[in-house]
Amino acid sequence: MIQRLLAVGLLAGLLAGLAVAALQNVTTTPLILAAEVYETAAEQAHAGGEAHQHEHAAEPAWEPAPGLQRTAATSVATSVTAVGYAFVLLALMLLSGETIEPKRAALWGACAFASTGLATSLGLAPELPGSAAGDLAARQLWWIGTAAATGAGLFAVLRVERPLVKALGAALILAPHLIGAPQPPAPESTAPAELAARFAAASLAIHAITWILVGAAVGFVWRHLSTKTSAEAAA
Repeated sequence: MIQRLLAVGLLAGLLAGLAVAALQNVTTTPLILAAEVYETAAEQAHAGGEAHQHEHAAEPAWEPAPGLQRTAATSVATSVTAVGYAFVLLALMLLSGETIEPKRAALWGACAFASTGLATSLGLAPELPGSAAGDLAARQLWWIGTAAATGAGLFAVLRVERPLVKALGAALILAPHLIGAPQPPAPESTAPAELAARFAAASLAIHAITWILVGAAVGFVWRHLSTKTSAEAAA
């Protein structure tokens, strides 16, 4: 069982991650690169002649070079993230006693996106480099609370028959938005508003595709390995 879990999580995550990485390369990555141009220009404009006064400052942290190195680094990060999603999805479906097959797993992936992507973006939209942001710890706390509350609320609404529990689930989904997400004192961004809007929309689409692809891949790989194991046992 443990071997099957590991195999399904790794294989499904890698398959979905590589597909999503290819999509990112033609959707969100060009927008991030464009935003970095604006961010760098703004930093240089504010820095003025200060650079000459800091010639012996510490070297900046390593970053992948533009081109193949950056594409490879992004693809690896996306694949690792997708593997993590696959293990989370497997754990949740097994704990809930859900049958693991492609359609059901894809629906669980859609619910996971609703919790970790759609609900959280209502208060904290995906941001480009150079955007102003509120307190990091407060943002992280709100994001985690919103994702957890939405996930629990969806489970109560969709899987529990008692009306009171459904009502409590709906209240859980609404609660984080009534509290409100931490916001910066003044919304600022070095990138144009149109670019930021395109990035937010593309990021949400990629996030949704990632979870649904991971779910479908988990279902297909689990079914394939289960069928193979049953055939070997019967032989």
